[in-house]
Amino acid sequence: MQQFETVHGNAIPLNRADVDTDQIIPAQYLKRIERTGFGEFAFEQWRKDPDFVLNNPAYNDAPILLAGPNFGCGSSREHAPWALEGLGLRVIIAPSFADIFRNNCAKIGLLTVTLPQDDLDHLIARAEELPNAEIVVDLASQTVATADGAFVRKFDVDPNVKHNLLNGLDDIGITLGDEAKIAAFEAARPSIYPQTPVPA
Repeated sequence: MQQFETVHGNAIPLNRADVDTDQIIPAQYLKRIERTGFGEFAFEQWRKDPDFVLNNPAYNDAPILLAGPNFGCGSSREHAPWALEGLGLRVIIAPSFADIFRNNCAKIGLLTVTLPQDDLDHLIARAEELPNAEIVVDLASQTVATADGAFVRKFDVDPNVKHNLLNGLDDIGITLGDEAKIAAFEAARPSIYPQTPVPA
C-alpha cells in the first residue's frame, strides 16, 4: 500500500448527501476480477450530465473529494473505494461516512476525514468558486487547511488507521511485520502437520 504523505491540491466539490456505493460504482462492474481500472466507471450515471462536476476539466487530477453526509452508504462493496482511488483521490472529506465504506477506504490507503457540515459548506463553496484553490491535508498533525492558512481544522482519526496509513501498511504488510514470529512458530510445529513455506 502506498505510504500516506501530506496531500496538497485542489478539491472536487460533490455537494450531495447519501451518495451510495451503487452511485459510486454501478453494479455491472462488480464482475470484473481486477482491483484496478474502476476509476473510469466511477459515477458513470451522473457523468452523463454535462454539468456534473467530474466533467469539468478544472477538477482533473484533484486528490481531494468534498462530499455531503452519509457518504458511501448502501452495499458494502470494496469496489467503491477502488473506483475513487482510480480517480486519483487520496482524501475524502465529509460530515459523515458509512462505517463499512470508511473501513474499506482505510484498507487501501484512502483517508476519510470527518468535519462539521458548516466546514464542508465553506470548503465546497470555495472549491466551486475557485476550482484551483488548494487544500492541505496533513495526517501527521491531523489537520485540514486551505493553502493560504485562513482555514485550519483538526480532525479525529483512529490511531491504528493513522499508523497504518503513515507507514503504508495494509493487512498483508501488518502480517509481514511478524514474519520472524511466524517463521519461528512454523519451525516449532511437529512435522506431521502441514507446513507453510515462508518466503525467502
